[in-house]
Amino acid sequence: MSEIHQILGGKVSIYRRERSRFWQCAASIDGRQWRTSTKNDSLSHAKDFAEDWYLELKGKSRAGLLKGGKKFKEAATLFLEEYPILTQGQRSPTWIINNQLKLKSIILPFLGEKYLSEIDSGTIQDYRLHRAKTCKTGKPPARATLHHEIVLIRHVLKTAKRRGWITALPDMSVPYKASGKVSHRAWFSPEEYKQLYEATRKRAAEPLNNRWKKECENFHDYILFMVNTGLRPDEAANLELRDVAIETDEATGERILVIEVRGKRGVGYCKSMPGAVLPFQRTVKRKGLTEPTSKVLGKPQRELLNSILDELDLKVDRDGQRRTAYSFRHTYICLRLMEGADIYQIAKNCRTSVEMIEKFYATHIKNTLDASAINVRKHPKAQKQAKKPQE
Repeated sequence: MSEIHQILGGKVSIYRRERSRFWQCAASIDGRQWRTSTKNDSLSHAKDFAEDWYLELKGKSRAGLLKGGKKFKEAATLFLEEYPILTQGQRSPTWIINNQLKLKSIILPFLGEKYLSEIDSGTIQDYRLHRAKTCKTGKPPARATLHHEIVLIRHVLKTAKRRGWITALPDMSVPYKASGKVSHRAWFSPEEYKQLYEATRKRAAEPLNNRWKKECENFHDYILFMVNTGLRPDEAANLELRDVAIETDEATGERILVIEVRGKRGVGYCKSMPGAVLPFQRTVKRKGLTEPTSKVLGKPQRELLNSILDELDLKVDRDGQRRTAYSFRHTYICLRLMEGADIYQIAKNCRTSVEMIEKFYATHIKNTLDASAINVRKHPKAQKQAKKPQE
């Protein structure tokens, strides 16, 4: 810079860079440096511009309208660089790619150019309204979809906070939210489960096409295996031959499966019901599995499941909940509760918490209620004696 001039008592500096004919101006407001070009090559005109520019900034500062610093898109870029590296081995590549696409195609067009300092709870609410009005389906996005997007926005803002670009996160809670109804998970009652496995057994014996006979047999055994183990569909899909051992339970003397489960909760163990042994053995024999790393069950046959559920009118339960392969796990838990099994042992065997089981399963199982403990009454004679005055 060849020349520097000060105006307004040194509050504003006017300078000109080499190879530039226009004057620049700079000032410090609220502890932050502000710079701009005057677009003038005349020093006197540049001083007039700089004075007006500075006074305008001061007015915005007093009114709380002065925005600056990093933009949301800069924090998002940093988040997209960090996220795949920091979550390596913890999140699937598909999950990461979906998050990247959602951030770039949906969130950034609305928030990308906003300064981080101006994103508050009102901005988040504006985003919710924007999504409700501009969703491609013509109706507001599902609650889970919008929740996922808000979580992504929170991740980006947390990235900015770690870098010191903002001091705190805004309130991102949903306004006007009523207490949510706790709906139980879709499962099969004992009568419905019997109806289902009898239908799959009949389909296995008499398939619609003989070419599908093996698949129908595998599917029948898949249902029996799942309802007798309580595995999640992804845990069952990852199950290898070396993960399963047939043992005789010391307490009951029954043959059961001891399964080393690998899924979203890491590595855990499961002890099956005796009814899982034969379906497992039939599946191994039918598929000719010999290698320890061979997949036993694989992914569920969704088309066949949906076809049979539609035929039996069991696709949706009475509360409108759709039944899926996950419903077999829910059925296992509910049947165990109905038989009086200890809730803590069920939670351990299913690699979940007692709180989750009490919240989503035990609340609608009548067998978990002890009528003798609920219907306690004082004996009529005891009541009269209690009312009789002392002499």
